[in-house]
Amino acid sequence: MKTLCIIGAGPAGLMAAEAALSQGIAVDLYDAMPTPGRKFLLAGVGGLNLTHAEPRARFETRYFERTPEITRLLDGFDADALRAWAHGLGIETFIGSSMRVFPTGMKAAPLLRAWLKRLRAGGLNVHVRQRWLGFNNAGALRFAAPEGERTVKPDAALLALGGASWARLGSDGAWVPWLRERGIAVHTFAPANCGFEVHWREPLKRFAGAPVKAVALRIGDLSRRGEFILTEYGIEGSLVYALSKAIRESLKHNPNTTFELDLKPDWDQATLEAKLLQPRNGASFANHLRRRVNLSGVQLALLNEALPAESRGDARAIAQTIKAARFALIRPRPLDEAISSAGGVAMEALDENQMLRDLPGVFCAGEMLDWEAPTGGYLLTACFASGWAAGLGAARWLKA
Repeated sequence: MKTLCIIGAGPAGLMAAEAALSQGIAVDLYDAMPTPGRKFLLAGVGGLNLTHAEPRARFETRYFERTPEITRLLDGFDADALRAWAHGLGIETFIGSSMRVFPTGMKAAPLLRAWLKRLRAGGLNVHVRQRWLGFNNAGALRFAAPEGERTVKPDAALLALGGASWARLGSDGAWVPWLRERGIAVHTFAPANCGFEVHWREPLKRFAGAPVKAVALRIGDLSRRGEFILTEYGIEGSLVYALSKAIRESLKHNPNTTFELDLKPDWDQATLEAKLLQPRNGASFANHLRRRVNLSGVQLALLNEALPAESRGDARAIAQTIKAARFALIRPRPLDEAISSAGGVAMEALDENQMLRDLPGVFCAGEMLDWEAPTGGYLLTACFASGWAAGLGAARWLKA
């Protein structure tokens, strides 16, 4: 029986193992951590967002310029297939109010336990505390193990090593030089789904940790509605993550990039002006805004941050600022803080089986590939889909 060595026991690596086992391939799975799926478990602590239930045509656009490549992977294993797979493990799912899909118990641990039990019953051999060190001169795989360095020479290898965020859980990008020295194109990693630093004045920092809800954030020509978290250093959260690629690219080309907040996206400027021109009846500036415009405390603080002091009595200027409060960005937060990373192995380096064209017998899957997506289940879905495709591709190659 042909043997496939998979390196990386995250969702992509585990799904690749399932696909290869289904085709009668013997699979040995290696991971640097003490147990499989460590990042998967941590990501699911607050509620495991498996996938998203929006229509497929819209779903595909979440992968930006890599939509064609990810669409091909989704053709083999899409959001519906992912839900059916989870149900097959005895894990029911539900669709939340934002169309995100979660396990009914919300946690990752029950799903991972059931999955590993099924994989081991299917013949999977799991080797933990085995950190990949690249290739030796004969092309064998080198591992740092508790008992010392060892080498493995399988019939094929599948890399599912993750990106370069969350280094403490093994996704540290240490593998990049080992592929580059063998001629594989690997694009430099950058933070994706990350926070950004903003020039806040001290008064606003008192609101660090506060959610900013029901607003619209605009960067260039792009605008999204939702909510984010105000932090001591700047902004983070789902609305920011949805635009993180655009923000990152803008900062790359223009260090003076700003973003705009519409604090009342359902109100037009004329309505705001009319509300603000109503008598104060002795109310303070802040209470007048709360009463007439229904701004929350953190929204009012953001307005004060953007509004020049001399404009406090100018209803038009206040309304304009509520609709387009402008703030200067500094930089993304460090890569290791990001939920995911952009960059990685160039998609063009892979053939239709997810095999490296210049390294026959070596396949790649998951976040180590150069694609990105916002949070909301899109990241996990593409990781599962790429793992499934790579596992099947490796099996086809081994059987050829």
